[in-house]
Amino acid sequence: MADYSEIKENTKSRMEKTIEALKSDLGGLRAGRAHASLLDGIMVDAYGSMTPISQVGTISVPDARCLSVSVWDRGMAKAVEKAIQESDLGLNPVSDGQLIRIPIPPLSEERRKELVKVAGKYTEQSKVAVRNIRRDALDGIKKLKKDNEISEDEEKRYENEIQKFTDESIKKIDEVLAQKEKDIMQV
Repeated sequence: MADYSEIKENTKSRMEKTIEALKSDLGGLRAGRAHASLLDGIMVDAYGSMTPISQVGTISVPDARCLSVSVWDRGMAKAVEKAIQESDLGLNPVSDGQLIRIPIPPLSEERRKELVKVAGKYTEQSKVAVRNIRRDALDGIKKLKKDNEISEDEEKRYENEIQKFTDESIKKIDEVLAQKEKDIMQV
């Protein structure tokens, strides 16, 4: 039987994981500057199986407008180049043997606004996830009350505590979004 401390720890942990997942999702969205996580979602056809780009080469950021991938196996350069071109990031890699340079073109105003909308969708999904976690916790508290393991006063106090975690998580999610919007809109 779960007690309140388990419910509380589980709730906190799940809300923190939701925020981390949001940060990861937003990391894959392109802002004006180059960053290695931009290529995280790209899969390369390596030796007959789809492999993350980070497992076939080293990704580096030589400057704010350029990424480079240094492939470990020279034979993989073409596959990596093709995977980057076919991704929906709109990037045109330039191969130089084992080193693939990827210039990051500046975003148009229209594309920036689209990216902000996508970021907003990710954020809304995270908020829904946090609210679902809150609902699960409140259900657990109600069950403890129903089984007479806690008093009504404890039930109210625990519910308020869970609401506080929820409010803090939603606030953190909004802060993450605000930072990402700022990064995207920065010219």
